[in-house]
Amino acid sequence: MWEERAYRARRDLTAMAATGVGVGELHAAALALVERRVGADLVCCASIDPETLVISSMVSGEARIAPAYEPLLAAAEYSPGEPHGYAALALRGQPVARSSELPQHDLARSLRFNEVWRPLGIDHELRVLFLADGACWGAIGMVRTGHDFGDREVEFLAAVAPAVAGATRLAVRSQARRPGSAGPPAVAVVDVRGELCCATPAAHEWQQRLDENVPGRFRGMMQVMAAGARAHPSGGFRARLKDGRGGWAVLEASPLVGGADAQVAVTIEAAAGEQLFGLLLLAYALTARESEVCREVMAGRSTAEIAERLFVSANTVQDHLKSVFAKVGVRSRGELVARLRPEAGQPS
Repeated sequence: MWEERAYRARRDLTAMAATGVGVGELHAAALALVERRVGADLVCCASIDPETLVISSMVSGEARIAPAYEPLLAAAEYSPGEPHGYAALALRGQPVARSSELPQHDLARSLRFNEVWRPLGIDHELRVLFLADGACWGAIGMVRTGHDFGDREVEFLAAVAPAVAGATRLAVRSQARRPGSAGPPAVAVVDVRGELCCATPAAHEWQQRLDENVPGRFRGMMQVMAAGARAHPSGGFRARLKDGRGGWAVLEASPLVGGADAQVAVTIEAAAGEQLFGLLLLAYALTARESEVCREVMAGRSTAEIAERLFVSANTVQDHLKSVFAKVGVRSRGELVARLRPEAGQPS
């Protein structure tokens, strides 16, 4: 029975993606579909940047976690060594993770369980990643009290997840080609919890823009950026996400001078060009070598020049180009460049 339900779910999601819907709308539909089949106290669907493995947006079910716990969840997600973190699961290529499968010593050191789930009376967590050709495009997280998530429920979600990944990648193909609108520099300074201390006028404009579709999204991202900057070895942290108007934004965070309680500066700018090019290559499922060839083609280099720069034969370059043409759906270098270059004429 679950196989038939999974088949229908995959079919419906794929058909929906083919209509050109955005990632947020697609994930909301996926979430509603999953909630009808798998019971949970809290459930959310996250978009994940496949290059940085940072959560770029979140869609929640009808029940939402109390706001007081949101910064704790963000801090836990980007805390080094946190069990079953989305990024860690993606790096391992592990599509499904149940908290009941974790050793007790891992649960004992989990910030997510000790500071969020257990205080809320929640016993079990299930995370399922949306993986396509080795790239992670998102994930669904579910928690509930009482009984654990059963094998049939896990099998259903694992069967649906690849379709969500493929549909997400299809949605990104069109959205990544829309450049964001240029604007003045935007800087926000937040405290260790991600609460806004001060901001430039441009940052307040971004706050309005990010909150248009999802109220509180700006505050949530500030919490993520603060947690990420503290956890990252270099002290810097970068994320890319969709705004409320069809464009993309790039956020970069770095701690200001100080100790563990140092404030964090977050810059925000519209993403375009090279900042979106890598995302677009992943959306077309190009291999690392095919992506290198694409970058050389976009730079206007000939087959002989590409072969010399990549230390391969001209025939190998042509073979890679044939594969790229097939994946992207073009027939020439000119069409390839036009397809992969952001459309300057589109409104953001």
